[in-house]
Amino acid sequence: MPYAQFVTALEKAAPPLDTWAFELIAESGGTWDDVRAAMEDNAPHHLIRYWRLNGTQVLKLAGGTTRSMEYLIGNHVIAESMFRHDPRALLYAPLRMMVWSDEDDRAVFAMHRPSDEFGSLGNADVTKVGEMLDRYVIALLHECGVSAERDFA
Repeated sequence: MPYAQFVTALEKAAPPLDTWAFELIAESGGTWDDVRAAMEDNAPHHLIRYWRLNGTQVLKLAGGTTRSMEYLIGNHVIAESMFRHDPRALLYAPLRMMVWSDEDDRAVFAMHRPSDEFGSLGNADVTKVGEMLDRYVIALLHECGVSAERDFA
């Protein structure tokens, strides 16, 4: 699909972190259950966008013409479920994703498969969460109009 269409769909499917909601929970003495509930509200497809870098703008002055966007996408409730078993899980959470345009301005999506990244830590509990994240990314891409089951097999 066209680059701009995919970026728009991805950013809709993985909305930005509602920092205000989470700051309010912390400031008002909220609990982790409040954080869980807020995350469910903020992440309709289990994943939110923590950060994005418009590579097109950053590299434009160097003469680059390829459109690109990098993202950190994840869910800190899910990250905590791995962190408690192995703090190194935060090396891979949130998930790093990239979209760029090919020569026909079609979107190309790339990321490391979560189950591979988290599985590399050698902890079965963390690996299970990585496998769940594979399914969440597949669903997120499906929400964007892309079938990715084969790529995660």
